[in-house]
Amino acid sequence: MHHSTILGLFILLSALSRSYAGKVLVVPVDGSHWINMKVLIVELHSKGHNITVVRGSSSWYIEEKSPLYSSITVDTGEFDDDFMEKFLPHLLKMQRRGRSFWNEMALADETYRRFTEIHQLICNMTATMFENETLMNSLKDAAYDIVLTDPAFGGGVLLAHRLDLPLVFNVRWTMYGEAHFDIAPSPLSYIPVTGLQLTDKMTFSQRVMNVMTYIMILYKNSKYFGSPYQEFAQKYFGPNVDFFSLLQNADIWLMRNDFTFEFPRPTMPNVVYMGGFQCKPAKPLPDDLEKFVQSSGEHGVIIMTLGTVFGQLLSEINDDIAAAFAQLPQKVIWRHTGPRPANLGNNTLIVDWLPQNDLLGHPKTKVFVAHGGTNGVQEAIYHGVPIVGIPLAFDQPDNLSRMQAKGTAKIVDIATLDRNVFLEALKEVLHKPSYRENMQRLSRLHHDQPMKPLDRAVFWIEFVMRNRGAPHLRTQSFRMSRIEYYSIDVIITLMATVFIFAFVTVYTIRYFCLVVFRKKVKRE
Repeated sequence: MHHSTILGLFILLSALSRSYAGKVLVVPVDGSHWINMKVLIVELHSKGHNITVVRGSSSWYIEEKSPLYSSITVDTGEFDDDFMEKFLPHLLKMQRRGRSFWNEMALADETYRRFTEIHQLICNMTATMFENETLMNSLKDAAYDIVLTDPAFGGGVLLAHRLDLPLVFNVRWTMYGEAHFDIAPSPLSYIPVTGLQLTDKMTFSQRVMNVMTYIMILYKNSKYFGSPYQEFAQKYFGPNVDFFSLLQNADIWLMRNDFTFEFPRPTMPNVVYMGGFQCKPAKPLPDDLEKFVQSSGEHGVIIMTLGTVFGQLLSEINDDIAAAFAQLPQKVIWRHTGPRPANLGNNTLIVDWLPQNDLLGHPKTKVFVAHGGTNGVQEAIYHGVPIVGIPLAFDQPDNLSRMQAKGTAKIVDIATLDRNVFLEALKEVLHKPSYRENMQRLSRLHHDQPMKPLDRAVFWIEFVMRNRGAPHLRTQSFRMSRIEYYSIDVIITLMATVFIFAFVTVYTIRYFCLVVFRKKVKRE
């Protein structure tokens, strides 16, 4: 008994010595990005880590008070609280005019203009922090172990550099575009650029378009989105500091996708895939919702939600969608805010909020009508539910095009959507078995892995905390110029060497030939 007690105490002490309650400074992005950042915060908090969240005073979803974390609220100055309510309907109206070159250009210009304002706002907010000596001293005195941030905006990158702390990204997008293009080799021959809705099997004309679009996006994103951060970095860190290098210098990139969703592509040692990390088994539905679902009988249920940002569409679109739903035998649960659509059938339940994950995991759910946000698409993969997609903005068209290429989704263009088009799309996904079969195959692939994505993400966060970074996983490629990276200097040197050798060889042969010829002439 004595020996077993000593052994038990030894094991307990060993476990305690291995545990580490660290201090995490989180710089999140608001909106739907906060949803998946909060998943990491909940898990880190459950493991005993102390978490502080930096939030703007005009934050939409990030609460100032929470049992999970303490917060630092920074004044964001003047900000349009109705930004999404004004901007997104405007985008929808522009898209309804139809797909044309000039309309696409107008959409892009409007998006660039609006988001340039937001990036400048983030820089102003970060400057407010940097110039608050009391705040910065308190952040230094707090002795954080790590900065965890979403690099869709650059404030977390700048703050981590100022505090000289290891940096971990919760990432799919940076201000320069899709994150892989910033850190990993991305051959444009089979890596499609965001916005073109291409696959990894491109024709010659598609590859030409892919290259041209990449060059244009690289220029515009750097000019409009990257330049405020570059100016900020040079102002506060010196003229020789390059913001893009600070971004690339992050220790770990926790990538919010994987290769059940993404096309196969090159990657890097410090890129960790955690696609579907926010997904979890379904819980029982509330009684009233369960009763409605069970009333569907053998026909099952369709659920529709457009995420945290797009609560409602234009009224004429809502009316057409409602009319299409009314013609189906399935029951429909539709998250919708705003005026009640006309033509609403008795089979459709309108709700302000729905438990999306739990409904997707319900055996009676047949189809998911979604806008194509990353979170929703990955939950659909996790539960094996096919999609009817209505892409609206940002990354949504590309997300859904990947699903359509894998045979798991049917896309309805917002420009041509009416009750007949929408109804036919629903019937196709409902009655063609391949959609469900393909999605369930992706679901099996997603589940067939040795470690849950959330556990993998938390392991690497704690790894960086324990080891004060992960420099052994960072390649030197981003410290090289393009001439060095593509070995252009080496190629030119080798070509020059071959040219000189060939020239000397030809000259020597020519010289000896002339000498021999002259001797022959003299003898004759």
